[in-house]
Amino acid sequence: MSKIELIQGDCLEKMKDIPDGSIDCVITSPPYQVGKKYDESIDLSNFITVCSPKIKLNGVFIFQVGNRVDKGFIYPIDILTYQDFIKNGFNLVNRVIWKFGHGLHCSNRFSGRYETVCIYAKNKKHVFNLDSVRIPQKYPNKKYYKGNKKGELSCNPLGKNPEDVWDIPNVKNNHPEKTNHPCQFPEKLVSRLISCFTNEGGVVFDPFMGSGTTGVACKNLNRNFIGIELDPEYFKIAEKRINENI
Repeated sequence: MSKIELIQGDCLEKMKDIPDGSIDCVITSPPYQVGKKYDESIDLSNFITVCSPKIKLNGVFIFQVGNRVDKGFIYPIDILTYQDFIKNGFNLVNRVIWKFGHGLHCSNRFSGRYETVCIYAKNKKHVFNLDSVRIPQKYPNKKYYKGNKKGELSCNPLGKNPEDVWDIPNVKNNHPEKTNHPCQFPEKLVSRLISCFTNEGGVVFDPFMGSGTTGVACKNLNRNFIGIELDPEYFKIAEKRINENI
């Protein structure tokens, strides 16, 4: 059984109670001023600095963000925060493009249909369970046509590497996972990341828990979970979802 700890309050304050070096994986999408109800201003540089020591030396920091829009211009949050991770001893393992099919329609620039997932690690000994997240091969019966392996399968029978562009629907109005949270993680996205970058029994921490999707995924995947959420309404949604394991 997974150990689940849900905390309501300010993550910068509540994180003080989490021992340094106790977290296998931080996975979160922090507020970055895109006009949502919960989207108070937060110093992302300070947040990264405070959160980083909580992660084990072989752990990962998974940082999912989009672009901040101001007066018609976009500011890519993952690029603006890159140096903050470097200063805190992390290196970028992957920058995944999360492509989705729905969103606002723009009239003076191309409509945004992607966000990024940056996976940072402190060293090369981080977990990477590729076999747990393989996807079907395009040509599963393709074989070598010459050489010593002629006639043998030329691709991994477990499937292919999902690469670094993921086409996963986002959670909008009629999505079966939809709650009252305006920027909700799809469970498929979070589950793939947790499966790949943590082992069963590992400790996953989401300091901006929102509607609790990370906690639901951890419960389903037999990972331990710590979640913090400031907004009481969203905290109740997360608590209900995780407890009911929806």
